[in-house]
Amino acid sequence: MPLDQSFVGRSWPATAPYQVGREKIREFAIAIGATDAEHHDPEAARAAGYPDVVAPPTFPVVLTMAASRQIIADPELGMDYSRVVHGDQRFAYARPVVAGDSLVCVNSVDEITSRGGHDFITTRTEVTTELGEPVVTVWSKLVQRGEG
Repeated sequence: MPLDQSFVGRSWPATAPYQVGREKIREFAIAIGATDAEHHDPEAARAAGYPDVVAPPTFPVVLTMAASRQIIADPELGMDYSRVVHGDQRFAYARPVVAGDSLVCVNSVDEITSRGGHDFITTRTEVTTELGEPVVTVWSKLVQRGEG
């Protein structure tokens, strides 16, 4: 069953706030091999001009992947997650993510296309502080492979 094209342009309510902690940033940095001191040491981060430890550039995946469940779990979309592969990821930063941030996500569907029997969905997640300060926009493309 193809993805429902009527989802293009749809947005969902903001997620509950995600509290960015030092340890989460450190754990993520260790997991991806990011050894820069500003990801691990508050003093090094402050010396580099940040208010606290700064997250590696791909850190928002932690919260945007969870937030995207609003979209992919909607049965009306018609997504069979067992046939989904990740196609692309892009980030456009207004400012870095730092420990102490309280972030919310607003998800939208930018595009749904079909090619070669496969469906492609591009989602956009606007990540802001609880007060509405823009932090990062994250685009993700998922590919639902054709049946058979």
